[in-house]
Amino acid sequence: MHCEDLKELENNLGYTFKNKEILKEALTHRSYFHEYPKNSTGYNERLEFLGDSVLGFIIVEYLFSLPEKFLESTMAKTKSYVAKEAVLFEIANTISLGKFLRLGKGEELTGGRTKKSLLADAFEALLGAIYLDGGINPAKDIVMKLFKEKIDKIITSGNFHDAKTDLQEKSQMLFNTIPEYRLIKQEGEEHSKVFTVEVYINGEKSGYGVGKSKKEAETNAAKEALKKF
Repeated sequence: MHCEDLKELENNLGYTFKNKEILKEALTHRSYFHEYPKNSTGYNERLEFLGDSVLGFIIVEYLFSLPEKFLESTMAKTKSYVAKEAVLFEIANTISLGKFLRLGKGEELTGGRTKKSLLADAFEALLGAIYLDGGINPAKDIVMKLFKEKIDKIITSGNFHDAKTDLQEKSQMLFNTIPEYRLIKQEGEEHSKVFTVEVYINGEKSGYGVGKSKKEAETNAAKEALKKF
């Protein structure tokens, strides 16, 4: 990856990394790491896990700071909606993130640079890298720049419907328990996996879902379960 490529991404973000290696790791997919291990110190799944938590914290802190004093359930729904795969994919496209990813040949040939789940995960990894490189304040600046308008619009419209959150609320209200999602199987090559998930409430199967990511499969399972209510 050339320095000018990294510079272009940094310009899109409005943030300059002190440690370029952690930026490269955030952009490195597992497929690239396994094909070119000498070119990589690691791949981005650990950073993705961190970035997911950082994003959630920043969203909730912003909601908590607003004068409306939202209920916990409203904040949970808003966070869940903003942090969902479709929104992260949209945000990733605003900074042309797919252009800068390091992918293996299989992912490259199957359109990995435009895959919703891959780009959403890469954005979370990028946010995790920003947090490690510069701390919470630069991460907040990036999230607010990219997400604030969307968060405010969701609050105004009340359009924060999320199947998993809705199912959890109904399950707690009716049965005093939370849904349990079980990964039943995953099929396909590394670059084109299909996940199958079942959701159980009180030990009973309530829904079934399939998706190109575990998150998508869980959401589809929750949607099916909600129909029964």
